[in-house]
Amino acid sequence: MLKFIIRRVAWTIPVILLVIFMTFLMMRQIKGNPFQVTERAVNEATQRTLDRKFHLDQPWYIQYAYYVKGVFTANLGPSLVQRDRDVNDVIKDHFPVSLKLGGLAMLWAVLVGIPLGIIAALKQNTKLDYAVMAVVNAGYALPNFLIATVLIYLFAVKWREHTPFPTNGWGGWETWVLPAAALGHAPMTFFARIVRGSMLETLQQDYIRTAKAKGLRWRRVVGLHVLRNSLIPAVTAAAPLLGFLITGSFIVEFVFGIPGIGRYFVNSVTARDYSVTMGITILLSMIIIFANLLVDILYGYLDPRTRDVRT
Repeated sequence: MLKFIIRRVAWTIPVILLVIFMTFLMMRQIKGNPFQVTERAVNEATQRTLDRKFHLDQPWYIQYAYYVKGVFTANLGPSLVQRDRDVNDVIKDHFPVSLKLGGLAMLWAVLVGIPLGIIAALKQNTKLDYAVMAVVNAGYALPNFLIATVLIYLFAVKWREHTPFPTNGWGGWETWVLPAAALGHAPMTFFARIVRGSMLETLQQDYIRTAKAKGLRWRRVVGLHVLRNSLIPAVTAAAPLLGFLITGSFIVEFVFGIPGIGRYFVNSVTARDYSVTMGITILLSMIIIFANLLVDILYGYLDPRTRDVRT
């Protein structure tokens, strides 16, 4: 298991370098100069000073080397728009909000979606199964901005005097519930669908019939054999879903007035704040990379056969 983990960790290093290179390359293709925007234009002498300070007068590969060094030393440079702040300050102020929102949304998706999938599978072709899947399939097609709008209408207009949940801002636990439910709704329906399908397939396997024939209690068969193997697809899907929840929360953050990193990322793009845009892009990419690394390790624990696969 240790060798398996070391191999997976080693593979993340070239992936991170490739992400940094692609981000660096794409930002270099953007036309214009961030210091020559009309409202903050600089003269030629100041421009040369800025070029030397930020290594813009060096070849691109030297600039790339400096930027890689900055990434691995957690020094992402200053913001080009907010002159009194650097990228680290922006991330430190706004990323924890998005991280907490994404984590709460994932918790909602897991705690609600997986039990719904288990119930639907164990009660296959019953009214309960049909009811659960009708709700799940209908909810799967609804975008999170529509869910957010409906929640705001219900809790801010319809039930305003009878609910403790505010629909704007980010503070106490009361402000977390509605955004987390709106953002975690789509992953919740996905978990329910994938767990149900995986469990139905696992229940047809020969080793399940053998376990039942040995006289094992049904609860033990489900808990020990069925669930462990059926949750592997859900665990595999958890990494991209977690990355989506953390990096794709801009709309929900905007609707609920949450000061998260997704909202700030879009603002940095429109303001041509290149250093902030690159820093946030690399940060969010690393989140997905390390989430996939964690899932690979969990997958190796749940299915030991994958540890012997050469990667």
